[in-house]
Amino acid sequence: MFDLPLPIHSTTYARVVPPHFSSDDADHNHPFALTLSRRAPADLMSGRAAPLVLAHFATLAVAMQGAIDHAEGIAPDAAPQLLAILDRDERLVLAGAASDGAVAWSHPVISAAEARGVVTEASQLRALACRTAAWCEPYLAERLRHRADLLDGRLVDPLWRAFAARALQVAA
Repeated sequence: MFDLPLPIHSTTYARVVPPHFSSDDADHNHPFALTLSRRAPADLMSGRAAPLVLAHFATLAVAMQGAIDHAEGIAPDAAPQLLAILDRDERLVLAGAASDGAVAWSHPVISAAEARGVVTEASQLRALACRTAAWCEPYLAERLRHRADLLDGRLVDPLWRAFAARALQVAA
């Protein structure tokens, strides 16, 4: 019924420790921050759901390469991790799922109308996930939530939409 490209594994175990980035990535004045989503139930309940900043980068291209470097440090059997690149004002520039040495970037929406459609679809998926969890189908519920999170990754800030789309074209 649902065609999801990535296998979803339970996130009840500890997350993989982020790899060490070079010392020049520690400069917090760089405009792009590579972040890791913390969506585990324990993080949500404790109020620590804010993304974990892995490193700061001077350019979007270097931040994208940093995401790929991070993905290479993920164990092959580990659950996909949701990565996001944020600008200095914490606006979403680009997001994607990292697993098995690669990052599947989410293509940004191109208009406000498309953004509304994505929000509607993600909300419907989360509602369906709640219902499937009540039906004692936790694996399916987790897959639906993950799909909704991937859709949310398309909601790039309007300031960055065209730039991010172009960056993905160049990277391909």
